[in-house]
Amino acid sequence: MSQAALPKPWEPGAGPEDDVHLSLRDHLMELRKRLKWAALFLVVGFCACYYWSIPIFHFLMLPVFKALPEGEKALHFSSSVEPFLIYLKVALYAGIFVTAPAIFWQIWAFVAPGLYRKEKGKILPFVIAATLFFVGGAVFCYLVILGPAFEFLINSAGPDIKPMLMMDDQLSLVMTLVLAFGIIFELPLVLTFLAMMGIVDHKFLNKYRRHAIVVNVIIAAFITPTGDPFNLALMALPMMLCYELGVRGEYVFGRGRKEAKAAKLAAAAKK
Repeated sequence: MSQAALPKPWEPGAGPEDDVHLSLRDHLMELRKRLKWAALFLVVGFCACYYWSIPIFHFLMLPVFKALPEGEKALHFSSSVEPFLIYLKVALYAGIFVTAPAIFWQIWAFVAPGLYRKEKGKILPFVIAATLFFVGGAVFCYLVILGPAFEFLINSAGPDIKPMLMMDDQLSLVMTLVLAFGIIFELPLVLTFLAMMGIVDHKFLNKYRRHAIVVNVIIAAFITPTGDPFNLALMALPMMLCYELGVRGEYVFGRGRKEAKAAKLAAAAKK
């Protein structure tokens, strides 16, 4: 094997300022700590949201009710315990959104040791941006995607077939789409963060843009509950836009990282 293909040993001064080099065990311990805090925040959010779980459920089901024909605007359940379990799920889903800033804070705290000092100070912008993108994706799905999707799904049955929709099935479908869009809208931040870590650059992302478009369409086809091109486009186009935003974010933050690294190497060479 070529010596050039082997990983180079770490040299002092080659990493970020005040870089902390942890063993695998230390990384796992830190990950457990951050997961513990994220789970604790989620439990607090779950308990806080359970009181409003019924109105939250009815709010989430509005696109379903609007798509149902007149006289059939109702959901059903098959057992006496099902509504209680459904409202527990609603509280859990709502808790994810309520505690999203705290969860993103823990994510940043876990990966911050691999960043430069100036990058570590961007925790507040990261938390705000991650929360806004996550909630923005969920709102986009709720306002733009769910209505046409349920109209298509329910009306495709035909005029002589009456729907009898179950509470659990509709909640799972709605929240799958809402959470999927919330995660997809985090793509710009993910690409920007990978650039800050030095894993990707804008040249790499530009080179594989066509591949990314194909992957985005495939993912949209799997996630979209309908098979029509309109709803597929409603999901694929925002994903492509998020990719382009990620490329721009990588260009800005990746360039700053390269300049900081070059300046540090130049200063080390002078010593």
